[in-house]
Amino acid sequence: MNLLDHPLLIKAGGELLVAVGVSWLIYAAFAGDTVLTRYYRKYTAHLDRSLKLLFMPAVGEKIFLGQVFALCAVTALGLAIDLQYWYLGLLPVLGGPLFWVRNKRTEHITRLEGQLDTLIMGLANGLKTVPSPSAALGSIVPVLPTPMRLEIDRLLKEMRIGSTLEQGILNMSARLQSIDIDNALSALLIGLQVGGNLPAVLENTAATIREMNRLQGVVKTKTSDARAQLWVLAVFPFVICGAFSALDSTYFEPLQTTFAGTLVVTLALGLWLASLLAARKILKVDL
Repeated sequence: MNLLDHPLLIKAGGELLVAVGVSWLIYAAFAGDTVLTRYYRKYTAHLDRSLKLLFMPAVGEKIFLGQVFALCAVTALGLAIDLQYWYLGLLPVLGGPLFWVRNKRTEHITRLEGQLDTLIMGLANGLKTVPSPSAALGSIVPVLPTPMRLEIDRLLKEMRIGSTLEQGILNMSARLQSIDIDNALSALLIGLQVGGNLPAVLENTAATIREMNRLQGVVKTKTSDARAQLWVLAVFPFVICGAFSALDSTYFEPLQTTFAGTLVVTLALGLWLASLLAARKILKVDL
């Protein structure tokens, strides 16, 4: 029996050898202090830090191991069934966790920005019955919505271990990195440092925040159609090209095989990108 007569057996043996070799290289790379180990520690630390900011358990190592297993599975599946462009399936595995964390972070900040007026107004009402700002802030925590309640609870925990209210507010501002939240917390800090009728100052700040939220809602409503047109502008050229290519596979050959065609494609892509950037800048209305 000649093994050369069984190509599937040869293919399976080759894939097994590749898997063993890659596994050995990964083990050798992570066994000591190498570039991969430093990247691994930096990557998992970034995931843990981002998850903690979202009040989630730090499972960066588990996420990394899941990515490794998913990469191996996609690679094995692509090689086993001879899928074309199977390696494109590696992209969501590599960038999926970071994209998900960034998206959850954006949602977290957006929800906090929508709850700023509740925080400021609640603190103003609390100061009418409790003279101390710290005590007033602690008294309104149970009635605050999530995630603002979690952020204020974290601020109060920092104060219990020795931080001042002003320093806790500054830490919260640096942690969240939002312009709207910075503006509200700056008004609170100024009121704490200057003194005077702080509840009245906070009530005016809350009214201003509510009006800004209303104006942002109006702007978002007025520009919703334009944003939909922007998505059409971004996607429709590829849909048209795919349809023409499906009807006639040689339709775009002059663009792919000639120097003039390459220049035309490059120019078209440049104009397409420029139009997207210009439209995005027009739709980005600052209040």
